[in-house]
Amino acid sequence: MAADPHGKAETLARRRRLLSSSCRLFFPEDPIKIVRGQGQYMYDEQGAEYIDCINNVAHVGHCHPLVVQAAHEQNQVLNTNSRYLHDNIVDFAQRLSETLPEKLCVFYFLNSGSEANDLALRLARQYTGHWDVVVLDHAYHGHLSSLIDISPYKFRDLDGQKEWVHVAPLPDTYRGLYREDHPNPAKAYASEVKRVVCSAQEQGRQIAAFFAESLPSVGGQIIPPAGYFPEVAEHIRRAGGVFVADEIQVGFGRVGKHFWAFQLQGEDFVPDIVTMGKSIGNGHPVACVATTQAVARAFEATGVEYFNTFGGNPVSCAVGLAVLDVLEKEQLQAHAACVGSFLMELLRQQKAKHPIIGDIRGVGLFIGVDLIKDEATRMPATEEADYLISRLKENYILLSTDGPGRNVLKFKPPMCFSLDNVQHVVAKLDAILTGKHKAHRQLAMSLEPNLEPAARTIQRGGGSTAEPGVLWTLQGARRCSEEGSSLFLPVPGELPKH
Repeated sequence: MAADPHGKAETLARRRRLLSSSCRLFFPEDPIKIVRGQGQYMYDEQGAEYIDCINNVAHVGHCHPLVVQAAHEQNQVLNTNSRYLHDNIVDFAQRLSETLPEKLCVFYFLNSGSEANDLALRLARQYTGHWDVVVLDHAYHGHLSSLIDISPYKFRDLDGQKEWVHVAPLPDTYRGLYREDHPNPAKAYASEVKRVVCSAQEQGRQIAAFFAESLPSVGGQIIPPAGYFPEVAEHIRRAGGVFVADEIQVGFGRVGKHFWAFQLQGEDFVPDIVTMGKSIGNGHPVACVATTQAVARAFEATGVEYFNTFGGNPVSCAVGLAVLDVLEKEQLQAHAACVGSFLMELLRQQKAKHPIIGDIRGVGLFIGVDLIKDEATRMPATEEADYLISRLKENYILLSTDGPGRNVLKFKPPMCFSLDNVQHVVAKLDAILTGKHKAHRQLAMSLEPNLEPAARTIQRGGGSTAEPGVLWTLQGARRCSEEGSSLFLPVPGELPKH
């Protein structure tokens, strides 16, 4: 910690001068200077307390004393690379193996989720002898060049799609190709992967891997339909590829029902490679790849050593072990199931009250609130979502958005997030939406006296001479009022944009 902390304005000025503008801040118009964290709370330089609803990296809570103690005690004794024998790395691997299907029994330790996914790509290509990758639309798998190439979320704004990358539709049953009314969306979406694979093979391409987050996060907090992964794995393996489950955002008990999110797809489904990061170290840079003996042996057959200077060091493994201890001792997986179910129920109540909420989806403490402008079209309410995030911040609640339309409120809090936190956050969300609704009603009342007589006549069912933009605004305001909508209205006089 700095001996003489800078004031917020000076810190911001220094950051703007010394760091690239591509390293963005939350709330760039009015950033928060966070100086301390504890549990599910963060504190600014003035001592103000914020509820953290989005920091899935601090998995068992910011600065958990047992995790901090484990790092401190090991730091006092030894920290070196994994070329020396040490108990921590093998103990950590053993503990992780006890949470996974028996088939996933070989471990590589790294420093970040990006490193883990990059290694998974290397393993897949070496094992299969193929090069191409199938990914889901809007996916993000890391910041390394190899991973930008397989992340549509990024490459569409950069160099575009490489010829060896093949994009399948996101299995989104709310706004995707196959929705909640489809009789078998899992099979339908898996058939899209088969179609993508067949198209690639017709071009002479060979598939090395299918990469997917077990629950797509950047894509909008998506819950793939049950049975989707097993069918996809069948198509990919038939094409000679392997299935890579990216658990970096969602593993380690977050989904409540299971320790790993891929297990939501059925007891018999086992990926060929699983990648881990973020929550594995509670903020300490730790990551891991778990795979099968067959995949590992193929990688070893190259004769090229895999060495990662800091991967698997004694301190990192001590931290990882402590995280597992806390998860077990504090029963945080069961806690995530309980608190997550309560949050989903309260949010569903808000959906019934506020039509701007189009969909509530999630499992455990991984939940998305999809905001819409219109129920029929499900158009993303991007500006409205941004407004809500800003207002919640004013109420000392930290939330963020995801999804292609940046309209999905994402809940991924530390696992110690409480029932009281849920009630407080949802109450604030309700108050903001209700307050906006009241403002709309006042707008509707203030507009009517200003209308020309002809416009009033049209509103009552007769005449035809009113200015359509003003009339549309009034009718929209009344409809909002009558339906209890929290949708934002156009500026008076504007025509709706299509």
